[in-house]
Amino acid sequence: MTERFILLTGCSGGGKSTLLNTLAAQGVATVPEPGRRIISEEIAFGGTALPWVDMGAFARRAVEVARADLEAARHREGAVFFDRGLIDAAVALEYCGGAKVRDTFGATMPYARRVFVLPPWPALFVNDAERQHSFDAAVQEYQRIEQSLDDLGYQRYVLPKVTVEERAEIILRECGL
Repeated sequence: MTERFILLTGCSGGGKSTLLNTLAAQGVATVPEPGRRIISEEIAFGGTALPWVDMGAFARRAVEVARADLEAARHREGAVFFDRGLIDAAVALEYCGGAKVRDTFGATMPYARRVFVLPPWPALFVNDAERQHSFDAAVQEYQRIEQSLDDLGYQRYVLPKVTVEERAEIILRECGL
């Protein structure tokens, strides 16, 4: 486990990327969500590793990108905040018939034990070119992520539905930054 690798996870459309951008603006190291990067590349190059076309290919690619993100972060100093990551990718992979979550990364806990979770928040959820699923599907994914975090022994810190600035303050305070 790497205590300086801090995972932001939770419901799709719950404000993770906005929160990560706010943390980055305050000078902390951040890693953007693998899924959105993959979708942008696939759309730009006419690929099919998209969750609405080939969920298995998308999930396998998300695992690869998340692993590469973790490796790259090992060379950075101090705390590194991840918007989603290997656990989220592993949950997606298992959901579409791939390896079990724990089998994706073994006994190692890649992130700090305390994970910051952004709950479903209908007022924030919007569809766009990269998020084409329904809010109900997002909530179901959220529940799978929560269950996996519990099964893996992570401690969930569910962030309140407050402004992004307040959420950032909570995280920085809780992390001693």
